[in-house]
Amino acid sequence: MKKLVKIPLIVAGLGAGAFVGTFTMYMFNLDMKLMAVVAPLLEKWYDSRDHEFYL
Repeated sequence: MKKLVKIPLIVAGLGAGAFVGTFTMYMFNLDMKLMAVVAPLLEKWYDSRDHEFYL
């Protein structure tokens, strides 16, 4: 009987944790702050590749 109570509580806890995490990212705009760091690295990698310009 304990498993029947424990599993929904674990699922609810994981859901609440995911909500708190995504809400925090939204409120502090952390996704765009991360992209400000990652974008120059991606641009550097992309610009160093050989490109084929076939139309």
